[in-house]
Amino acid sequence: MKRELLLLLGCAFAGICSAEQLTIERIFSDPALSGTSPRALEYSPDGSRVTFLKGRAEDYDRYDLWEYNIADGKSRVLVNSDSLHKGEEILSDEEKARRERQRIYGSGIMEYTWSDDGKSLLFPLAGDVYYYDLGKKAARRLTETEAFETDVRVSPTGRYVSFIRDQDIFIVDLKSGQERQLTRGGEGPIKNGMAEFVAQEEMDRMTGYWWSPDDRHIAYLQVDESPVDEVTRSEIYADRIDMIQQRYPAAGRPNVKIKLGVLDVASGKTRWIDLGKDEDIYIARVDWARDNMLTYQWQDRSQQKLELRQFNLDSGKSRVLLAENSNTWVNLHDDLHFLKDSDRFIWSSERDGYRHLYLYDLNGKLLQQLTKGNWAVDELAAVDEPAGKIYFTGRKDTPLERHLYSVALNGGQGAQKISKRAGMHDIEFAKDASGYIDKFSNVSTPAQVSLHKASGDQVTWLEENAVVKGHPLYPYKQDWIAPEFGSIDAPQGHKLYYRMYKPANFDVKKRYPVMVFLYGGPHAQLVTNSWDKEFNQYMAQQGYIVFTLDNRGSAHRGTEFENPIFKRMGNPEVEDQVSGVKFLRSLPYVDGDNIGVYGHSYGGYMALMSMFKAGDYFKAGVSGAPVTDWSLYDTHYTERYMGNPNRDGKAYEASSVFPYADGLQGALLVYHGMADDNVLFTNTTKLIKELQDKGLQFELMTYPGKKHSLRGKQTRTHQYTMIKDFFDRHLKGQD
Repeated sequence: MKRELLLLLGCAFAGICSAEQLTIERIFSDPALSGTSPRALEYSPDGSRVTFLKGRAEDYDRYDLWEYNIADGKSRVLVNSDSLHKGEEILSDEEKARRERQRIYGSGIMEYTWSDDGKSLLFPLAGDVYYYDLGKKAARRLTETEAFETDVRVSPTGRYVSFIRDQDIFIVDLKSGQERQLTRGGEGPIKNGMAEFVAQEEMDRMTGYWWSPDDRHIAYLQVDESPVDEVTRSEIYADRIDMIQQRYPAAGRPNVKIKLGVLDVASGKTRWIDLGKDEDIYIARVDWARDNMLTYQWQDRSQQKLELRQFNLDSGKSRVLLAENSNTWVNLHDDLHFLKDSDRFIWSSERDGYRHLYLYDLNGKLLQQLTKGNWAVDELAAVDEPAGKIYFTGRKDTPLERHLYSVALNGGQGAQKISKRAGMHDIEFAKDASGYIDKFSNVSTPAQVSLHKASGDQVTWLEENAVVKGHPLYPYKQDWIAPEFGSIDAPQGHKLYYRMYKPANFDVKKRYPVMVFLYGGPHAQLVTNSWDKEFNQYMAQQGYIVFTLDNRGSAHRGTEFENPIFKRMGNPEVEDQVSGVKFLRSLPYVDGDNIGVYGHSYGGYMALMSMFKAGDYFKAGVSGAPVTDWSLYDTHYTERYMGNPNRDGKAYEASSVFPYADGLQGALLVYHGMADDNVLFTNTTKLIKELQDKGLQFELMTYPGKKHSLRGKQTRTHQYTMIKDFFDRHLKGQD
């Protein structure tokens, strides 16, 4: 009693003691625990304001458009979503799928597009198109149809608004208000101007049409899905079962047929580009270099060859500007940039083992390598041609942090670091490269957004999000645990980075259970100096060591670290995770007999493989929405890493979970959304059957109507409460 009284008195004088205990219910309640986190940050094209989408305090899933006005230095709501549309937004199936691919969730204004002159904005909302005039501060509804309009944008000169309706491209002349349909035949398996499934999900290409700079032409893709297998997929809801006919390009099966055309806006006529004899290809990117010069990135099905091709509208001829080749795979990027004042362009490549920037002329001649070293460029951020500078983000100092750098366009100097604070910096530059928006976080700082000059000098906060009294996180600040970072040397000779949370009130003389949280798949990295999932924090406060290790195959460490998974998925990743557990067992405060593993998606696959192939190391595992058989997953992702199952069947068999199921020793929990159209629920039903046939016990939780991401506050609360209770039962012995 005396000790408690002294503690309370100390808290009263200091004013910082936690008054509340962190709970899962609080993590998924309003307002967001990490505070305000704007998204879709952009400079207006005229440079007068910075805009962003911001969730409301009373409902962080309802978004409005905000601005920071540079002239008066104030932030305010620019467009209230209720002024455009109130009530429930009914989405088409196509739009639901598109948002799932974009990983966006919520209501209100979810997307917006600036006109190039910075005087107006476009909003696709509730299936219609709204044009917002900033001068008049009024919205104009451009469409009012039963059909659903998507992929809305203003043409470069501001004359037209374009969109997709019923699988065809339409435009509206903003002066006359006249609507025109530009393409025909978009029905059934034929889609004009739209991105196919694998383009959206795997290539990060959400569109299928591109305006020329002068508004005279539109390049677009025509997708024919008829070769793709049509599968019947059940979406199981609480009160019904919807049988969905979906064309899903599973590994080894036919892809879409694709055509690339250039449409003359005035005449409505399309000129088709000869893509070559091989029809089993991908068109990964399309960009206009000049008014009369189109470029596109052609990728063979194996993804071991990527060609940047140029099509000249005047001559009607195509040629290859450059080609990237690999014995494993070639990663896609968005670093193509054509210089306006000369016949040169910037391109990134991993040809020397790390992603770096290169300068070419328009004949495809390599002029200079602009960045180099045993570190990776993340992405090209901006080019200031008058100043002769390139800005990019990368990992020059450490692979655990993303920083902003500059380098001379002539390559005359090494990369110069601009960002200062240790952590992760997401950068968005102004059109003229005069300044940038920095969305920053680290392990002790939730996302903050600031405005900077190109030199790095801070102009102002756009969202300081300081954890002070009144901030949602403030009542929990005193108990917040900062993770430790470190590295271990794997037996195979490579270095592995880890992040570890030690439990609340850590005592080196005690032994603690461990939750290994992992993902493990390519194009991802979990061990970074950034704000982390609050659930990991919660588990540490509940008495767990929370450990995460980035294994071989994960991103930002170069091709030598990434490529070992080629045709060997589930092998080097598990080896590295076992190295991590061996390290944990060497620590005196780790209870080596009570280590669990948890992951979702590829992490769910990794949890299964860890439990099945390394059962001696893991007492319990939670597998969320797992891939269990790679032949069930899509072509572009799977064949990139595993080859074609028609030729590499043994590799697919060795990388599925089923040959190793007999190795299950500990407790297993599997959960999956029953309307998942990414990692199909079939992956889990096959696993259920396999485990039942082998007489192996496990626990199962299914979520009716939920997609891959298991969105929704109530669903997330249930999901993570279930995971915590499962680990308590099996790692702590709590019934």
